[in-house]
Amino acid sequence: MGWLAPAPFLRGTAWLDGDRPVRADPADLERLPWDIAERAALPIGVRVEFTAEPGTRAVELRYRAAVPEPDDPLAALRHCFALWQGRRLVGETCAAPAPEGTVSLPLPPCGGVFTVHLPEGQSPVPLALRAVGGRLSPAPVRPRWLVHGDSITEGWWSTRPAHSWPATAGRLLGLDPVNLGYAGGARGELPLAEHLARLPGEVVTLAFGTNCWSRVPVTADWLYATVRAFVALVRRGHPAVPLLIVSPVLRPEAEHTRNALGATLTELRRAMERAGRDLAAEGDGRLLVLPGRPLLGPEHLADGLHPNDRGHARIAAAVAEVLLPHVPVSRPVPPEA
Repeated sequence: MGWLAPAPFLRGTAWLDGDRPVRADPADLERLPWDIAERAALPIGVRVEFTAEPGTRAVELRYRAAVPEPDDPLAALRHCFALWQGRRLVGETCAAPAPEGTVSLPLPPCGGVFTVHLPEGQSPVPLALRAVGGRLSPAPVRPRWLVHGDSITEGWWSTRPAHSWPATAGRLLGLDPVNLGYAGGARGELPLAEHLARLPGEVVTLAFGTNCWSRVPVTADWLYATVRAFVALVRRGHPAVPLLIVSPVLRPEAEHTRNALGATLTELRRAMERAGRDLAAEGDGRLLVLPGRPLLGPEHLADGLHPNDRGHARIAAAVAEVLLPHVPVSRPVPPEA
């Protein structure tokens, strides 16, 4: 089988800048803070998904990647690709760092639907793929789930891209998660709400707020008004889809410590939840609120802020439980092939 163009096989994509998947509208970057525009260049959550006929021995993937300078501590970091079938990791294949390369991932003989999670930190761009000893076709298209948030949504401290809470919940729900998490960002930037409104999607989740405690400190009243404005802008493009607000998870240092404007994270969390509940009471019948504080304990944090793999799994399970009755009908990804 010859080389196939990657576009029909890509999932988790928001925008393309040329052939490069990006996570903010490339025509509207000037309105964004520089840190968000920088994080948006990383293809977090972008995957290659395909159906292999029985007997297909492997899939080969050609890609382009970023390679650090030789004196960079990460220069020798290998490019690792994880192959999943359903909710099961089939295997990982790693390649030496190179600006362009080809990786071969062995497949089980039974065939079926597979997902390749890419080495996100190296900004990989899939260039082509082909089957070895069989045939490939694009995987079935699933409903798109737009997930906006901060570094926790981006997947920090999960040991693999597939272990982030959006990726895990996407498998539980049978959705195609589009990861719009920005480490250090997600502070209620209204241009991002307009980006979300322009993206096609059948489900939307907003999971931000912790960076409003310290990185750009705000008051509870400010966050309450900002959440209402953010949702109003998103609803211009998605007036009737399920929209879930997840308030900040546990951050021990911030829970009862006042920021520069006098607000604790507990107060900010309550303001965010109140904004969501008020909007629902005022007529937004498809708006849901998931309080983040009960989801994690200190043992689920890797560094006092970001969840470990267990923490990501707990957030994913809670989000999936709330969304399941409201999402478009889709067959969840089976636990086993």
